[in-house]
Amino acid sequence: MTNNHINYIEFKAQDLPATKAFYTKAFAWNFTDYGANYVAFSGSGLDGGFEGIEEEIINGALVVLYHEDLALAKDNVVQAGGTITKDIFSFPGGHRFQFLDPSGNELAVWSDR
Repeated sequence: MTNNHINYIEFKAQDLPATKAFYTKAFAWNFTDYGANYVAFSGSGLDGGFEGIEEEIINGALVVLYHEDLALAKDNVVQAGGTITKDIFSFPGGHRFQFLDPSGNELAVWSDR
């Protein structure tokens, strides 16, 4: 993994079983379930996941960058004019935060440390 590179992409899905069935049949992706509301995929060229949600999907993709030092990455985002939307939190496999760029695009940065 390389600092500041796109490492993962996360989509939203209202029906996880149907989403998994579609991508398995259409593209032969592999899936790993993490609880009732999250499934990771592999075999697509770039690993990612689907977050199960009930509300309408408006911005369905979350690009996730990697950085070994989340505090430094967060500071860099803030100093560059980004807005933190979710402060650093833990999840299975590591920690991450989410932010808006000056155009309103939401991205995330994660670390396994």
